[in-house]
Amino acid sequence: KVKKAYGDSDFGRGCLVARRLVESGVKMVEVVLDGWDTHADGFERIKTLSGRLDGGMSALVKDLHERKLLASTLIVCMGEFGRTPKINDNDGRDHYPQAWSALLAGGGIRGGIAHGKTDADGAKVIESPTNVNDLFATMVTAMGVAPDRSLTSPLGRPIAITENGTPVKALLEG
Repeated sequence: KVKKAYGDSDFGRGCLVARRLVESGVKMVEVVLDGWDTHADGFERIKTLSGRLDGGMSALVKDLHERKLLASTLIVCMGEFGRTPKINDNDGRDHYPQAWSALLAGGGIRGGIAHGKTDADGAKVIESPTNVNDLFATMVTAMGVAPDRSLTSPLGRPIAITENGTPVKALLEG
């Protein structure tokens, strides 16, 4: 029953393993769902990928909530950038960094909201634009780390946690 809820895919099984790792105290887990580079045959590929993502992700959030682990676990679901609002000649969508989305859940993130908005075509952000640095600053703030902090590499080089990112307060609990 549990395996069925997560889905019969590598991603679904990865989400189940992630839940078990979080339960055992592992601090960071990555589960990958490859194949989103949909320059061709986009409609069918997105349908398949979305089914895998929906089953695994929803089961993971539900299980962590039921086990009282969601509040202390930050879940991030994102790609590297958005997709064009226009369909190309190969029935797909190309790279488009002007508008993108990410899902954040648990771990200090206020639930049940959508932040930001694009125009009707999905071509331009028209409300509450958030850049990558601000997204990362929000994530680390939710984890209790100051986004303006820097660390030192083994060679003595300072490495910024975020590059001038400002946390999006509307996304943070409290």
